[in-house]
Amino acid sequence: MAVTREAVQAALEDFIDPNTRKDYVSTRALKNLKVEGGQVSFDIELGYPAKTQLEAIRAAVAEAVGAVPGVTGVAANIAVKIVAHAVQRNLKPLPGVKNIIAVASGKGGVGKSTTAVNLALALSDEGARVGLLDADIYGPSVPQMLGLTGQRPESEDGKTIEPLRAFGLQAMSIGFMVDVDSPMVWRGPMVTQALGQLLDQTRWRELDYLVVDLPPGTGDAQLTLAQKAPLTGALIVTTPQDIALIDARKGLRMFEKVGVPILGLVENMSIHVCSRCGHEEPIFGAGGAQRMARDYGVEVLGALPLELEIRELTDAGKPTVVGAPFSRAADIYRTIARRVGVKIAERAKDMSGKFPNIVVQNG
Repeated sequence: MAVTREAVQAALEDFIDPNTRKDYVSTRALKNLKVEGGQVSFDIELGYPAKTQLEAIRAAVAEAVGAVPGVTGVAANIAVKIVAHAVQRNLKPLPGVKNIIAVASGKGGVGKSTTAVNLALALSDEGARVGLLDADIYGPSVPQMLGLTGQRPESEDGKTIEPLRAFGLQAMSIGFMVDVDSPMVWRGPMVTQALGQLLDQTRWRELDYLVVDLPPGTGDAQLTLAQKAPLTGALIVTTPQDIALIDARKGLRMFEKVGVPILGLVENMSIHVCSRCGHEEPIFGAGGAQRMARDYGVEVLGALPLELEIRELTDAGKPTVVGAPFSRAADIYRTIARRVGVKIAERAKDMSGKFPNIVVQNG
């Protein structure tokens, strides 16, 4: 029985990608399909990083095509191609950076920085080239979280700053420039200037993603980033309790008003896990992020437990993804990273239409 291209495509149309939840034919991920007798070869090009799943996906699609009557051999190649998004109107791309992800929260204490660091590490773990910018000028925590406390960046040309490196990440923070015990007694203009310098003068090297850990709230730093940086989108971190959700909603609306797409929500501390008996209890409430997601038409990308080990590993400079790579929490972070990658890949290339035009009329 002769094998046809149509039969192979039909088999691939029935196979649903575990991360995009779509097939490879309609999304045009199928490339270079060849049918020669009973031998079939093709490429699948993913737009998101998924190093830990590539072999499983390859085996699954090969099995699906191998079940087509007449097929005697399948050569399936799975590749990843991460592309740059089109920048907002009147903004230029950041040299060496394809996509910028802002990680924000409406209030402090919800685990935003822990989420940002582990997201960056998870994206790197999935095969992407990743940078991490600590934009929390008043409370920089990335140096300790990455085990870089006390280290100082260098400048090879006297104009730009070399990022420090840890666990495969390129990292920059105001915390690298000042003493750990020195308070940042700065007014708004000084904060925005420092943030602009960290963003523009760091020599990022061919990054697929730059994860930016923003300070909590909706102040100068967030507005500066939204106005000056070509953001791909923002990730909002919250906890289930009502007080946190009220502030998270404000943060989400702020990004919407300045035209920055919302990639999704991450619910932190969703379940408390007892370190002794393993009992799980929603001490901060349940379903808060899901309700907020329904109200705003966004997705909950993942829910993290409140676990002692997450805090201990982060304080020790070995965040969960690298300190406990086979833990449930690390797996959740990698799932969030893949979903973030998918959300970015699915975004329209031209984002200029997202920004409002201000028209002044007489009379």
